[in-house]
Amino acid sequence: MLEEVWPEIGNAWVSGVLAGGGSVLVQWLAPKAARLLKHLRADRLGLERRLAAILAADVVGYSRLMSADEEGTHLRLLAYRREVIGPKVREHRGRIVKHTGDGALVEFGSVVDAVRCALEVQQNIRTRNAGLPEDRRIEFRIGVDLGDVILAPDDIYGHGVNVASRLEGLAAPGGICITADAWRLVRGAIAAEFVDLGEKRLKNIADPAHVFALAPA
Repeated sequence: MLEEVWPEIGNAWVSGVLAGGGSVLVQWLAPKAARLLKHLRADRLGLERRLAAILAADVVGYSRLMSADEEGTHLRLLAYRREVIGPKVREHRGRIVKHTGDGALVEFGSVVDAVRCALEVQQNIRTRNAGLPEDRRIEFRIGVDLGDVILAPDDIYGHGVNVASRLEGLAAPGGICITADAWRLVRGAIAAEFVDLGEKRLKNIADPAHVFALAPA
């Protein structure tokens, strides 16, 4: 790439100097340099993939909560992120990829760690909610899947990410839904009971997913 650009840069430099048109030279060089940097960055980064456990979480009835108490809901959500979700994710060796408005996308190297984190987050939030009126309680739905993901600097992509997001929508308030692949790996490792919901059609997912849900306490 550099070998192709240098002769053009040299010719343009000579022409610019001879013509006294420094601004013209700069205008010509700017898009060339931008394209060069883009190609070099793409060559350096490439597409990085890895197997990961993906946790997607979302607040139940967030619009209703915000309508009833906008500032209070926002502050409680920030507190839960700071005092519950963040510490639990770190404790179980996960990485918060991003916060999605009222939700979160989290990546783990182990599906056992992901499900343990989900269980402890839900238990902690239930404890905190016990002293609040029902119309002020923030509850989460959580979905967990295992899949190959494409990594980006501030995001992850892939079928497993999409499935985890759809599973979250199937979970009961305060509940967790996981795929059969995840369940087979955690069933002998965690002290929690999951109920077989069978195959479920997920929005915009071609094949049905075999889903397990956390049994009610």
